[in-house]
Amino acid sequence: MTQTTARIKKIGKPFEIMVDMDLALKYRRGESKSVDFLEIDKIFSDAKKGQHAPEKDLMEAFKTEDVNEIASKIIREGEILVTQEHRSAEQEQKVKQVIDFLSRNSMDPHTGRPHTPERIKSAINESGVNIKNLPIEQQINEIIEELSKIIPIKLEMKKIKIVIPAIYTGKSYGVVNQYKESEDWRNNGDLEIIIKVPSGLIMEFYDKLNSITHGSAVTEEMKE
Repeated sequence: MTQTTARIKKIGKPFEIMVDMDLALKYRRGESKSVDFLEIDKIFSDAKKGQHAPEKDLMEAFKTEDVNEIASKIIREGEILVTQEHRSAEQEQKVKQVIDFLSRNSMDPHTGRPHTPERIKSAINESGVNIKNLPIEQQINEIIEELSKIIPIKLEMKKIKIVIPAIYTGKSYGVVNQYKESEDWRNNGDLEIIIKVPSGLIMEFYDKLNSITHGSAVTEEMKE
């Protein structure tokens, strides 16, 4: 058990709680519904000094004085202070995910052969690329750009034409725009867009798109 602080700033004032770090992180990830992460059933303005937040501030910031309800909001919306050991473990896991993804979805464009995990790991270390604790799709282009300075590397891509009904273009644009090659807005408001997605992300991409458009987007895989 590792005790730590979770905090948030509202109405220009700090609010803090003392929590079990692992249980709080599970709650934030949706792996637990219980607020048993609380170590002390109090809301503080400064946990280290033991200063309790005034009730009037709690009402103004959270519209309630209920400790569990406020603690839930702090965990979901605020910051959980994690140990260096935890940050290192998270970083190591993210690097492993990137190596696994690239070993399955990239190749040497000169030979057409995949790179081994060991070669990719070596290139990551040599390039010093900053692998962030973010979804792979949000940083893979940046990672490839840095690794290509060390080894010849290219992602296997799928080219897809998508027609998104006008009613869903606003919600889905952020999903498709990061992979966009070209787009054409039709007179009725529908969006026809051509994208290139790494092969290893295609199923996850389809899941996101279909969830937003309720399966109404029309997709067609195109040959290069």
